[in-house]
Amino acid sequence: MNKSSNITVIKIGGSTLGETDSTFKDIITLYKRGWKFIIVHGGGKEISSWINKQGIEPNFVEGLRVTDQKTLEVAVAVLAGKVNSEIVTEFQNMKVNAIGLSGSSGILEAKQLDEKLGFVGEIVNCNVDVLMHLVDNGFLPIVSPLAISIDKKNQIYNTNADTAAGIIANKIKAENIIFQTDVPGIMDANKRVIPQMTKVQANELIESGIAQGGMIPKIRACINALEYVKTGRIIDGRESGALLSAFTNDNIGTRII
Repeated sequence: MNKSSNITVIKIGGSTLGETDSTFKDIITLYKRGWKFIIVHGGGKEISSWINKQGIEPNFVEGLRVTDQKTLEVAVAVLAGKVNSEIVTEFQNMKVNAIGLSGSSGILEAKQLDEKLGFVGEIVNCNVDVLMHLVDNGFLPIVSPLAISIDKKNQIYNTNADTAAGIIANKIKAENIIFQTDVPGIMDANKRVIPQMTKVQANELIESGIAQGGMIPKIRACINALEYVKTGRIIDGRESGALLSAFTNDNIGTRII
């Protein structure tokens, strides 16, 4: 096994970090057992809170935030500043060598996804050399989902954190990718959790309209990552011990193979 193997990419979001959440504790437990991680975080809830304070109404299309100039300024400040720093500080306080990185620092490169979405980027390239160097030397990278533009000079794009996590996992050929969300897993038409499904079945859920909103980019990111990643899982990150269970128990969330 080479130094860069056995890596799990975990996407965490603000909506899953609550009073009963044990994400940090679980990651540290696994980290001390020898697992290697790259953490990609969102911050949608925090961004919405801050733009609401400015009188701006959040707007989403298929789970993607419509991002005008003011919203972008808030997103950059919240993602690369507030949320990233808070997560890094939490791990540092627990004696883990976490290091915060913005995807726009050369890790993620993007072009404008759709003019209707504003400054939302479609990731076209992922430079993982820095991430691999950090992981191989015992660090825990914490990555915010901002990207540098390849089509507009000095432009930063907001990208979907689920998509960013999937692309990073694919590029490094991660062992696993885990998406933490605020629902028990992928639901069927009767609102029952689907324990396991194939990529084809996952696509069918999107096409049929059963999968909606923020679940769509998670499923798509998981499907795309599975080109090289062994397994993907979508779990309820609000549950205490959820992340540990994802490594020891097949009965949590939805596993996509």
